Amino acid sequence: MRWSGRPGVALFLGVVLSFSGTPGSSSLDIPLEVLSHMNIEQLPTITAQSPNTMIAFPFDESYSMRCAAKGNPEPEFRWTKNGQEFDPDQDPRLLPPEDGSGTFIIPNNGNLSEFQGIYRCYASNKLGTAISEEIEFVVPHVPKFPKEKIDPIEVEEGQPVTLKCNPPKGIPPLQIYWMTIGLQHIEQDERVSIGLNGNLYFANALERDSRRDYCCFASFSRIRTIVQKTAMSLVVRNTGLKTDSAPGSGFANSILKSKPSLLSPPGVQTYTHLVKGQALMLECIAAGYPTPKVEWIRVGQGLPDRAIVENHGKVLHIPNVQQEDEGQYKCKAKNGHGEASHFFHVTVEEPPQWTTRPESQISMIGSDVLIKCVATGNPKPTISWRVNGLALNEVPAANRKVFDNKIILERANSSDSAVYQCEASNKHGTILANANIMIMNLPPVIVTEDSLQYSAVQGKTIVLHCKTFSSPPSVITWSKEDSADSVTGPRFFLHDNGSLEISAVEEGDMGEYSCIAKNREGSRAITAFLDIKEPTKIVDPPMDLRILVGTTAQFVCQAEFDRSFNHEMETYWLKDSVVIALNDTENMGYLVDDGILQIANVSYSDQGRYSCVVRSPVDQDIASAHLIVTDVPDAPEDLMLSELSGKSVKLKWIPGDDHNSSTTAFVIEFEESQREPGIWREAQRVPGSHTSALLKLHGHADYRFRVSGVNEVGQGRPSEPSESYKTPARAPDKNPENIKIEGHLPHEMDINWEPLAPIEHNGPGLEYKVSYRQQGTGDEDWQEHVVKRHSFIVKGTPTFVPYEIKIQARNHKGWAPEPRVIVGYSGEDFPSAAPDDVAVEVVNNTLVKVSWARVHKDKLHGRLGGYRVNWWRLRSLLASKKSHGEKHALTFPGDRSHALVPGLRPFSEYSLIVMAFNGRGNGPGSHPVTFRTPEGVPDQISVLRTMDIKKHSVSLSWSPPVEPNGVLTGYLLQYQLINDTEEVGPLVSVNVSDPDASKWLLPDLEAMSKYKFYLRACTRLGCGPATSEECATTPEASQTSTRSPPSTTVARKANTTLSSLGLASIHGGISTQGWFIGLMCAVALLTLILLIACFVNRNKGGKYSVKEKEDLHPDVESQGMNDDTFCEYSDNDEKPLKGSLHSTSGDMKPADSGDSLVDYGEEEAQFNEDGSFIGEYTGRKEKPSTENKANTQITA
Repeated sequence: MRWSGRPGVALFLGVVLSFSGTPGSSSLDIPLEVLSHMNIEQLPTITAQSPNTMIAFPFDESYSMRCAAKGNPEPEFRWTKNGQEFDPDQDPRLLPPEDGSGTFIIPNNGNLSEFQGIYRCYASNKLGTAISEEIEFVVPHVPKFPKEKIDPIEVEEGQPVTLKCNPPKGIPPLQIYWMTIGLQHIEQDERVSIGLNGNLYFANALERDSRRDYCCFASFSRIRTIVQKTAMSLVVRNTGLKTDSAPGSGFANSILKSKPSLLSPPGVQTYTHLVKGQALMLECIAAGYPTPKVEWIRVGQGLPDRAIVENHGKVLHIPNVQQEDEGQYKCKAKNGHGEASHFFHVTVEEPPQWTTRPESQISMIGSDVLIKCVATGNPKPTISWRVNGLALNEVPAANRKVFDNKIILERANSSDSAVYQCEASNKHGTILANANIMIMNLPPVIVTEDSLQYSAVQGKTIVLHCKTFSSPPSVITWSKEDSADSVTGPRFFLHDNGSLEISAVEEGDMGEYSCIAKNREGSRAITAFLDIKEPTKIVDPPMDLRILVGTTAQFVCQAEFDRSFNHEMETYWLKDSVVIALNDTENMGYLVDDGILQIANVSYSDQGRYSCVVRSPVDQDIASAHLIVTDVPDAPEDLMLSELSGKSVKLKWIPGDDHNSSTTAFVIEFEESQREPGIWREAQRVPGSHTSALLKLHGHADYRFRVSGVNEVGQGRPSEPSESYKTPARAPDKNPENIKIEGHLPHEMDINWEPLAPIEHNGPGLEYKVSYRQQGTGDEDWQEHVVKRHSFIVKGTPTFVPYEIKIQARNHKGWAPEPRVIVGYSGEDFPSAAPDDVAVEVVNNTLVKVSWARVHKDKLHGRLGGYRVNWWRLRSLLASKKSHGEKHALTFPGDRSHALVPGLRPFSEYSLIVMAFNGRGNGPGSHPVTFRTPEGVPDQISVLRTMDIKKHSVSLSWSPPVEPNGVLTGYLLQYQLINDTEEVGPLVSVNVSDPDASKWLLPDLEAMSKYKFYLRACTRLGCGPATSEECATTPEASQTSTRSPPSTTVARKANTTLSSLGLASIHGGISTQGWFIGLMCAVALLTLILLIACFVNRNKGGKYSVKEKEDLHPDVESQGMNDDTFCEYSDNDEKPLKGSLHSTSGDMKPADSGDSLVDYGEEEAQFNEDGSFIGEYTGRKEKPSTENKANTQITA
């Protein structure tokens, strides 16, 4: 089954509208491709004409009466003027056209009146005639007021008066001005106004209205002309009536009151007709005294939203009036004595407009032809017909039937070909349309090129063209490949013009298609080829950006497309739907590279919507993103000061552009030009939603203000400064603040305060009144002193008594508000009494509790600061001689009666005193109290050396601890085997019971092994911290005695080993090998040399304190064997390596902490209320260099 489209004519029908306005011309164009195959005649068509109205402005050089047409054969032109034949060629003054059209030119030679009239152009060839719309050529005359003598107009005061203008007629628009001879405009208000007719109305005349030079000026802007009427004189006479006025004021003139009446329009109602789209202007000008007010209403409904009341309420203006604006309007003039009203009946009419325009058409011979013409308008238009420019009755035709709005040509033949004109007219205008009717038979002519290649994208729509021209219309069919069947299916659609549309294209649609056009005059066919491509798709689209002005923005756009289009793809960018021309100098900031758009130095103008378009020959994809440019807010504008009160001012402003970042705050700054010109200080901040702020001001200041906006980007530029505002002087608004009462001497009281800032003076002559009195004296008078400085000293005060004090500011304008009263104390003196009943309770061997009786408040002579405890060590209990040791002190703030004193030396005798202190200083000390601390564990042994190092034994020597802290009972010696790994041997303990011992021999050691030794001194309470030493036994027995360096007071672990010499512990059969014995002999010799060098180096400079040796060699750990020592030592390795120290007896007690206040000098430290230490020891005293400290507790 064949699928053929419904009959259609593949015509290029177009309506050609000329530039000058030829809405009535429609053309039937035969395609050039058809004309190239055959010569077809065409009816004439008007293509251009002059406007319907031409005004001959005097400043134009010439006036072109245009008329252009086309047709085949070429049309000939003729003109009519006012309905009569007019031949432009017969008038030598008229200029012929240069383009061969029917146009002629009227030169402006000063005599144009005879050319005024209504013209029409006719374009004819042998097939018919087309006509233009009527063209009216208007020659304006220069408008003039008539020369006349106008008598003066006299009127009584309070009566209405009208000065008539009666302007001459001219080319609109007309503008009326009322001025004086000196060109000063007559001021208009509710009483005086210019009417729409140009008259000058006075609702009531006043004596000041009298003048002799009222002039009416009429302005005709299109002809650039202003004309003036003879000046008029108005005399307003005084009524002469007298009325009593207020008592004592005599008599005064009085104007008679009158109820309103209407000066314009006259009568009670007016009927107004106007054309749709014009402006409706209704006017009511009222007379009366007092001057009436005019109101407007629309009867039955409200005024239109577009309604505007102008001229002080006297004119109702509705622009672009529409049909719905019809109705009844009412104006009402009222004053206190009555009212007057007027009704307006408004009717909106329309010029003719086409509903159905007659269309040009080609019809086959023998068919019936319908020409339809329908127009609307108000009043209803009249339809008239012409054929070839002549009335129908002048060209009779038997087969033509004429009705009101249509013509039917029955069984038309070629002789019926003509141009039919339809004209619709009412009082508001005329419209005309030409319709070219051609009757002919023509075989199909396919205009579309044969064998076209089409490409389509899967899923998209493609149209295969087959444009055909024929008469009668051809039947169009499409088939695919060699099949005789027509293509069918819901995806295939045949258009009237013969084109085949395929929607949702599939891969199977690829192939060759044939289009066949056939009518009774013949047939024609063409082929088309369809190829299917992969769709273009943007896979990485640009994303919305929010970026700071001046930075660089970057949009990415990457797409996938059919590979066959590799060299045919096009990518370009749009900004706000306009293509970005990259070679344009205006777009120098844009850079495109490999699908990336870069915008350098972004400005506000770069903000917008950016679209990436990726286009192939058959499809395209588009993706868009927005660029939002942010910046600090623009400076606010139009700063205005209002509500000026002297004490405050209201500042208003218009915010600047926030540049896409909402303004969060406005910063208001001020400049005081009298005292700090050029310096701007912040006055206030207000939320970003505010556009005004009420600012408090100081007196006697010259202010200027500026405002800046703040958003998330930052603070914007400030606005231009506001106008200056100088505030009057006034009394100070505030009194001094931050008043400080101090007593540096016992009988004085120093009063200091923060002075008022210069701008806070509020006026000249600032002073301060200082008032004071002793508190608790009842109504005793205030002692007052006036000073200009911001301090005052009260002398002769009792010691530390409370005073009431107040300070008040004043200037030449008066006093500040009453000041608040503060309480302060006069000067303090030293406490005069010491604490009684001082007692000491020993807590342990380093801590005592001190208690005392508080000093009575009468003896303090000031505010109690707290208590100070001073103590010093008299002697160790092992010594018999006493000495006054270094004094120490602790401060305990607040009112208290006990405290803890830590850091004492065990087994010692101390003396202690307690004193009170206040802001002035310390009071006298209490009677000294002597106490003793119990026994403790010894301090660290100061010196530990290794001597006589042999293959299986080592001798140790030491010196006793500097501070035994009790009676020594002996020493605990421990040692263990170590090597270069983390593994260590068992810890061996030896009890040295002789407290006077200073040497010890350790036998049965392994040869060529490294050991670590620990030595502690012991009392009955336990053993103290250990001093350590490391040493390695020799390969062979040696008689050389080697002294190791002394231990230091700083705990430190020595890491130097003999691993580089291969002296780690060696076990097993390797020692029996001959080569090994030889190697060991060489090592032993080298070791001996090193030991001798070590011994010489350690002793050649005499004996140094350990502290000095540390200063000379601060990093023993890093020196290794380069220290020229063989026997290593460490004085802080109290703990065994990966092991613990174990006592052989297991009865060693915890060692006391080595941290003692005895190590510090007299500078004070503070304790909490309970005596806990809150300060730090001060005045550290140097201990002997041989004293070692250990922090690790050891049990024995």
